[in-house]
Amino acid sequence: MNILLLGSGGREHALAWKMKQSKALSRLLIAPGNAGTASLGVNVAVDPNNFAAVKEVALKNDVGMVVVGAEEPLVRGIFDYFAADDTLKNIPVIGPSKKGAMLEGSKDFAKQFMAKYGIPTARYRSFTRGSMADGFAFLESLRPPYVLKADGLAAGKGVLILESLSEAKAQLEEMLNGMFGEASRTVVVEEFLSGVELSVFALSDGKSYKILPEAKDYKRIGEGDTGPNTGGMGSVSPAPFATPEFMEKVRTRIVEPTIRGLQAEQITYRGFIFFGLISVGGEPMVIEYNVRMGDPETESVMLRLDADLVDLFDGVAKGNLSERACRNLPQAAATVVCVSGGYPGSYKKGAAISGLEKVQGSIAFHAGTKASGASVETAGGRVLAISSLADTLPQALEKSYAEVAKIEYEGKYFRRDIGRDVLTVGQ
Repeated sequence: MNILLLGSGGREHALAWKMKQSKALSRLLIAPGNAGTASLGVNVAVDPNNFAAVKEVALKNDVGMVVVGAEEPLVRGIFDYFAADDTLKNIPVIGPSKKGAMLEGSKDFAKQFMAKYGIPTARYRSFTRGSMADGFAFLESLRPPYVLKADGLAAGKGVLILESLSEAKAQLEEMLNGMFGEASRTVVVEEFLSGVELSVFALSDGKSYKILPEAKDYKRIGEGDTGPNTGGMGSVSPAPFATPEFMEKVRTRIVEPTIRGLQAEQITYRGFIFFGLISVGGEPMVIEYNVRMGDPETESVMLRLDADLVDLFDGVAKGNLSERACRNLPQAAATVVCVSGGYPGSYKKGAAISGLEKVQGSIAFHAGTKASGASVETAGGRVLAISSLADTLPQALEKSYAEVAKIEYEGKYFRRDIGRDVLTVGQ
């Protein structure tokens, strides 16, 4: 089967790497891909949000399945676009319908969904410009810090955590007046939850599901979890604090009610569900849903997934996922992300990368890279995700950091404390 994978980051490189291991895969096309995915298939210079161009690629290349890596095409309705087109409707799309993608595309929709189906989450209310005074009053009822979330997609920048009430009120007013454009025309204000975060992933055919290896990611740019949020500076899997008892709570209180809720709402959902969780006193609560795999968690998760990913996708498409084999390897995986100097602020592109050929025993998943003749250059904020599998987490981390040291480019930066906070837990 020929498969078209939509996306260009480290997540897509990791998915491509895993799909490439399947005997069911004949040809892999990645749109638009990066310098790393080019070694696993054919990169196609197409914007995943240009559905007409995606259609042309799919028909021209006899594509039998489309796997959507990023959230924006899903929120824009690529699943529905294929389903409504007579020439495309028999090509399965791995990803939810437009309505299902609202779990990520609208924070307000997601919170209402959780409330309706008894899924544990933080106390919240949603406000528009016309109810700003009510928003101020709700902020006054909360204890600091204060959490403000733009309702729509805001390129990962739409969540603010503020310490002072006056600043929270000022930022709420700015958001409702268009700080994030249409994404913040509605703002969700919620109570702050204190605890340790965890990423849990499920793949569903709309009826049954498979829970993939869990992971913990590191979002802050600075060591010790300091500085501004990024798209992710690293990840580890498993998370030692996610005991079998905790994961059973996640399954029964969060994953299953979510699947049942989607069915009750008659929402077509055939793809990944990301559960951004927080453990509060050992009890899991949902911070957010995403409707695709996380990045850089995917890079660690795919190393530990003991399954034929294309076979799982086929089970999703045919509605018999429950019959497909899916296990987790007992080993640990660790991912360390190398970024461009200045990220997540302004940064330069086009720096030549050296040392990639020296990486051994680990995988250098590409994120923001591009081929330039025979060389590879930086092309984004997050450049590479060096990922390793080993018997223990300390060994996996040691391996990843050893390989990171072999790679050079101008402005290279990485956190040196990935996984350090959980090394003493469960060892």
